[in-house]
Amino acid sequence: MMLSNKKIIQILKVCAFTVFVGRAYQFIFFNAPFRSFLWDELLMEPIIEGLFNTPWRTYATSLTVDKWIQNSVILNGVIYGIAAIAVVFLNKENRKYLKYPIAIGGFLLIVLSFLSAKEKFYHYGQFFEHAIQFGIPFLLLMANKGLSKDKIILTSKVLIAITFTAHGLYALGYYPIPGYFIDMTINTLQVTEDTAVIILKIAGVMDIVVSIGIFFPRVAKYFLIYACVWGVSTALARVVSTINMEFLSHSLHQSMYLVVYRLSHGILPLMAALMLQKVLISKKLNLTTP
Repeated sequence: MMLSNKKIIQILKVCAFTVFVGRAYQFIFFNAPFRSFLWDELLMEPIIEGLFNTPWRTYATSLTVDKWIQNSVILNGVIYGIAAIAVVFLNKENRKYLKYPIAIGGFLLIVLSFLSAKEKFYHYGQFFEHAIQFGIPFLLLMANKGLSKDKIILTSKVLIAITFTAHGLYALGYYPIPGYFIDMTINTLQVTEDTAVIILKIAGVMDIVVSIGIFFPRVAKYFLIYACVWGVSTALARVVSTINMEFLSHSLHQSMYLVVYRLSHGILPLMAALMLQKVLISKKLNLTTP
């Protein structure tokens, strides 16, 4: 399959759209780790008491403040929704205007990744695990502006490598293995906890191998295909491991958005693999041309 510039942009738009829509759904209907920062006494007490002349306890127990925080979460969700709409209508003619909501949405994804890392005791892996998600909007804007295919491939590989390495560090136990990693493996594969941990460690090793292998031209395509399959599989596991057929709509409401904003973890490697295949074919044709 040969990818034209138009198809590359379309795939990147799908990636960005799914990230923004998934996060919009999360923020509007559920929550976000804003309180991990805004209720951090060590960080916020000097500001609250010094700048606003309000006792920390009054601030931390205020229902008004809590409502303000929740409203700010919903507002961020609305901004993500606007960014998703901007992605749908983005083209070279209106790029001058629509790039702003997309860039703002991308910046908020970076902030979200930082807050997620802070919530996990400043595990940098938690931040970098979101590299594909917060990198996609900016890659889309650069591609829409005319970024070369070689640079799109390289940037995609870097984002994939960072994301998969961070994910692998959790699976390997460099950081504490998240409980939901183990639960998903148990519920999806119907294995014991000990077996689930072994499977996660194997997957973690593969994550690291993939992160390195995609930079070796002869095997990059195969590792990217693996990354595509693994990225989609780990996204779908969020639904498969928690689905309840008796309460299907509620079950999907609770978990589908987790799948949606992670679909880019599989789509981006697939795009890079297809683009890489085209580059290799072009080089072979050039070599055989007299």
